[in-house]
Amino acid sequence: MTLTSSTPRPGGRFELHCHLDGSVRPATVADLARAQGITLTRPAHTLVTAPARCGSLTRFLTFIDLPLRLLQTPDALRRAARELVEDWHADGVVYGEARFAPQLHGRRGLTLDEAVEAVAGGLASGAAATGVRTGLVLCCLRHQTPDESVAVAETAVRHRDVVAGLDLAGDERLFPGAPHLPAFAVAQAAGLPCTVHAGEAAGPESVWEAIDVLGARRIGHGVRSASDRALLDRLGRERIALEMCPTSNVQTAAVPRLADHPAHALLAAGLNVTISTDTRTTSGTTLRREFGALRETFGWTADEETACQAHAAAAAFAWPAARPDFPQGMSRGTA
Repeated sequence: MTLTSSTPRPGGRFELHCHLDGSVRPATVADLARAQGITLTRPAHTLVTAPARCGSLTRFLTFIDLPLRLLQTPDALRRAARELVEDWHADGVVYGEARFAPQLHGRRGLTLDEAVEAVAGGLASGAAATGVRTGLVLCCLRHQTPDESVAVAETAVRHRDVVAGLDLAGDERLFPGAPHLPAFAVAQAAGLPCTVHAGEAAGPESVWEAIDVLGARRIGHGVRSASDRALLDRLGRERIALEMCPTSNVQTAAVPRLADHPAHALLAAGLNVTISTDTRTTSGTTLRREFGALRETFGWTADEETACQAHAAAAAFAWPAARPDFPQGMSRGTA
């Protein structure tokens, strides 16, 4: 794994769950639309930023349709990736993982390899300019065929020098993960770690499937795990990190309101809770805002944030946590 950039700033933030197509700056959306001859019916920010409550994951995802339509060229992908790293830097992030589904970027003929190379190039450019370390995660999609997912996994393995992990995204309520086992077998045979979206749209059973069938080392969201005591014991015992995204989880109705979010209780119970934005533009948020909201809602202090950052650093797919330049005040494992 080639790690980007120089020594990070002590005490910086880590973001493990961030979708590139949901994190394109509104101004960039407007620029790309003009350059591609696409007329926007409203100001860009109103088209790409979801309301505080969408009521479902399905509606939430419609706000990513326009950025996805625009990210169909190498230049557009490189720009979006570079700007994401710049935004991480402005947010105090020292390590960020960007995830995207390269198979969704072929409308103008881009191959999977070309899409990966473009995003990796943008991340590297942003890293060189800012000092932020980056990792790239490729997403298989639940609604696609197992063969399509295998193609994504094989692409990830071919680009093992820049790809840090494999993910399975989509609505687990409608599409089970088990059919995608062949793709995850390809990744794991090559030593590529895996994360799986689960416990967001569906209940604890989707998290069990992610762990036992697909071999996930991290769980994307996992907010519905809280109702299953045996599952929480398993997550805690195996130190499986939960990639929680509070604002997004409210928007998609994974939780009814922030005060009901399980991050506080699960962190207090010793689970490896991490905090991310999910989609910086679609959710209109930053890591600073996420932790600010948790402070306001649950009375979090620097101690809780430090614990979450330690968990994220330990769970990161491309972060050398054992190195001497590991941020001060953090350690591997539990805080």
